[in-house]
Amino acid sequence: MEYSFLGSDEVRVSKICLGTMTWGQQNSEAEAHQQLDYALGQGINFIDTAEMYPVPPTRQTQGLTEKYIGSWLRQRGNRADIVLATKVAGPAPWLPYLRGGPRLDRTHIEQAVDDSLNRLQTDYIDLYQLHWPERSTNYFGKLGYEIDEEECPVSLEETLGVLKDLQARGKIRHYGLSNETPWGLSECLRAAERLKMPPPLSVQNPYNLLNRVYEVGMAEFAHRENIGLLAYSPLAFGVLTGKYLGGKRPKGARLTLFDRFTRYTHARAEAAVRDYVALANKLGLSGGQLALAFVNSRAFVRSNIIGATSMEQLAENIASINVALNQDVLQELEHLHAVHTFPCP
Repeated sequence: MEYSFLGSDEVRVSKICLGTMTWGQQNSEAEAHQQLDYALGQGINFIDTAEMYPVPPTRQTQGLTEKYIGSWLRQRGNRADIVLATKVAGPAPWLPYLRGGPRLDRTHIEQAVDDSLNRLQTDYIDLYQLHWPERSTNYFGKLGYEIDEEECPVSLEETLGVLKDLQARGKIRHYGLSNETPWGLSECLRAAERLKMPPPLSVQNPYNLLNRVYEVGMAEFAHRENIGLLAYSPLAFGVLTGKYLGGKRPKGARLTLFDRFTRYTHARAEAAVRDYVALANKLGLSGGQLALAFVNSRAFVRSNIIGATSMEQLAENIASINVALNQDVLQELEHLHAVHTFPCP
């Protein structure tokens, strides 16, 4: 396993992070524990979850993923061995059962962090992330920015002020952003300076061969402000493996079970995936291995958040850390990117 640092050498994390959002929906508690045991055995020390997980979110399953991690931590007694990250949900009319509709104000965040600590059976969270912004902006696959003159978001200073207090009380050690834009990250840095608190350690945004939007504005922040990317959806919901090509819907696969995931399933995406998988096969790799190795190779990526529903998938995804792409292959990928430029936001 390879490792990198978040922030100024503050937190050492494995270059592969174990994502957990299927636990409680597609994976049982026993399967979650099996994945955790295997991942740690492969050198992974970074676990990412969220209060709203599993996905798709429902009233009946909300919080199960954190509970599964908590029961594993209690049984193994190895809390000090891992860097544990979770997230607090932002405003979402589709989550009415979560505190009556979550917000990023003091009341909601303090309740959310206490609930997460209880489910995780731990006294502290290493990295507490804002799952998406309080304000209306273009995230979750939306490219165009639309002005909402009627919105009344909680101020970023109020949100950060709560996180500062939680740090002082030892409930969280560090904080990060997720699904954020260049303007949002810039404002966060300025607000943190005004509040005399540390900047965020990381930003968790989507990044994969079909969606390289992060490179346009956010990547420069990673370099100049030392705020690295935690890349999620590196396989684009599994689409980059090629298993959905030609309209295939494998039994038990996410896009087979849930028709809400359409971000990477249109014709332009399929054309790009076909070319990427062909290149992978020419190299003697699977489509998934090539896609993950590409994300691993990016200098601004601090950790690549992989997920799996089977142990076979998990083993292959983690093994991507051992796949090195030479300059010729990287140039071929850039050529394909020029042909299929941003097929998916």
